[in-house]
Amino acid sequence: MKFSGPQVLYGLYGIVFAIIVSACASTTEQGAIGSDRGQLLLLPSEQIISMSEKSYDETKRDAQAQRKLDQSQAQYQRVLEVSRRVIPQTKVFRKDALAWKWEVHIISSPELNAYCMPGGKIMFYSGIIEKLKLTDGEIATIMGHEIAHALREHGRERMSAALIQQLGLGALVASGAVDERSAAMASVGVNLFVSLPHGRNQETEADDIGLELMARAGYDPHEAVSLWRKMGAAGGAKPPEILSTHPSDEKRIKKMESLVAKVWPLYLAAKK
Repeated sequence: MKFSGPQVLYGLYGIVFAIIVSACASTTEQGAIGSDRGQLLLLPSEQIISMSEKSYDETKRDAQAQRKLDQSQAQYQRVLEVSRRVIPQTKVFRKDALAWKWEVHIISSPELNAYCMPGGKIMFYSGIIEKLKLTDGEIATIMGHEIAHALREHGRERMSAALIQQLGLGALVASGAVDERSAAMASVGVNLFVSLPHGRNQETEADDIGLELMARAGYDPHEAVSLWRKMGAAGGAKPPEILSTHPSDEKRIKKMESLVAKVWPLYLAAKK
């Protein structure tokens, strides 16, 4: 039995609904401006962390072999010092995060990139520090943003959502309810109307939590605004927001500006 186009769409809506109603857990406390959004978390956290540790170790080995790991001690010490101030603030959102096996390293590369893998594995690329001429506060903003992704377990959440999508569409094809072409169209729909907006939500959460982390660490939250202005200027042409996992630069900066007042008391308290 074959289903028509509208019936395929109804099946798609069913997948979307399943994702929404299954989002019943939150990985973090709310903090001052954090998120209490429910999250779909099907895969074990331990499994994700184990995978991340292996990937991080492999990246370190490759960089070490190419003599690109922590080559500038001055740069490395800067980032390490920022991490020593930012990481302790994670307890506001997750008390267990302090027990993670945190690591911080820098790869010599022109890329404008940085990340924090699940379990606290932080990597900066020298290009983002050098090309954007980052201040310590701007480094703290990036670090806070990337750490926030790890605290909220966004990677685990994305993998769980992808698993639901694959299982749902795979079952439809296997049962003969739809052909592979219709399943591919449905997959595009899930990506456009679920995955991309969901990705923007995750980026906004990381912005918010990252801002609070850096302010609690004693860095001026106004530097978060200057960081995202630099990032926007360096980013060049971008796709429309609806086709991106990231909020538009304009929206991101306006949101940051609106939140500075909320975290300002946290910054002042940290400076005492």
